Amino acid sequence: MSRIQLALNVDDLDASIQFYSKLFGVDPAKRKPGYANFAVDEPPLKLVLLENPGRGGTINHLGVQVDCSERVHAEIARLTAVEMFTEEEIGTTCCFATQDKVWVTAPDHEKWEIYTVLADSETFGDTPQLTGEDPGGNTAPSCCATS
Repeated sequence: MSRIQLALNVDDLDASIQFYSKLFGVDPAKRKPGYANFAVDEPPLKLVLLENPGRGGTINHLGVQVDCSERVHAEIARLTAVEMFTEEEIGTTCCFATQDKVWVTAPDHEKWEIYTVLADSETFGDTPQLTGEDPGGNTAPSCCATS
């Protein structure tokens, strides 16, 4: 199943977990230091909370979770065909999961990822090197950057 992902910066992870658990009627699917995510069935939503004191209430990034690597690769091909600058991360560790993903940057600098989770990870992950800029001069995003 595909679902929209919304990754929010929060000041207080515990307070935010309590709020969103009540709002959506579900407990976090994953909770680690400074990080939590919810897999909400209705509406189909992957809500990610990243503790970033002083940046609460802002969007960290947006995404679409898909069910397999083949869908990620199909999106890479589609986005490339329509001449969108992409940053591809295959087999990367991010947000306590091993993932295949592709990133694009919207005109107003919102970062979007299309990704699939391959396996859980005990570590938050690497911050990969940025490999370039899109035609608008925006640097490509890195794994769930917290700064």
